[in-house]
Amino acid sequence: MKKLIAAVIVCMMTLSTSFAQEKEPKFEKQEDLVKATYYHDNGMVKEVGFFKNEKLHDKWVSYNKEGKIKVVAFYNNGEKDGKWYMIGDDAVKEVTYKSNKIVNVKEVDKSDLPFI
Repeated sequence: MKKLIAAVIVCMMTLSTSFAQEKEPKFEKQEDLVKATYYHDNGMVKEVGFFKNEKLHDKWVSYNKEGKIKVVAFYNNGEKDGKWYMIGDDAVKEVTYKSNKIVNVKEVDKSDLPFI
C-alpha cells in the first residue's frame, strides 16, 4: 500500500511539473541578436538559437524530448555556414557548409565534441 501511495504522489508531482513547464517560444534581445527558445510539448527545450535581422544567425542547438543534443548548427544571415553536427545514438556526422552548400561530410567521434 505504501508503494502505491508513493507511486501516486510521484505521478502527481510529475504531472504538475510538466503542466507548469513553459511551452510558448521565448524571445530575448541580446545586443544585435534575438535569442529564441522553443519547447517540446513536454516542456523540455526543443531548440535554442539566434536571429539577426529576422534571419537565422549564429549557433542553433536542437534537443530531443529527453534533453539530449541532436543537432548543433551554424547560420550566417539565414544561410547554413560552418560545421554542423548531427548526433545519432551510434555516430556523429559533421557536415561543413559554406554559403548554404555542403562542402564536406565526415563521421567524427563523440568524445571529440565538447558539447556532448
